[in-house]
Amino acid sequence: MTLQIIATFAIGIFLLIGAFFALVGAIGLLKFNDSMTRLHAPTKVGTLGVGAILFGSMIYFFTYGEGSIHELLIMAFLFVTAPISANFIAKVVIHREACEPPPAPVKDRTWSTLDVPEVDREISEQQT
Repeated sequence: MTLQIIATFAIGIFLLIGAFFALVGAIGLLKFNDSMTRLHAPTKVGTLGVGAILFGSMIYFFTYGEGSIHELLIMAFLFVTAPISANFIAKVVIHREACEPPPAPVKDRTWSTLDVPEVDREISEQQT
């Protein structure tokens, strides 16, 4: 077996894995009921699916064409931005009180912006 045959099998495996995870992410996005559980499907599973597809593309171009690291840069950007956007969406859902609030912290009462001290609340009310 030559290197190109092995690479072809690896490309096919990564494309199948990526397609499977992307499909699971899309189904999870449609099937979950509330926005907090719906948030996990595209950010976790979808990212892994797109990463596997991009890795298969990277193997293809290094085997059959001129190698390129564009796919690696796309994966790095995707893996950095997906958790950040998920965090922002989750904070919006919590602040709009569209879901159950997180449990109270054990020792710190101001760990999040949900429990604002009275002094800050007065300042905020004066500004609005």
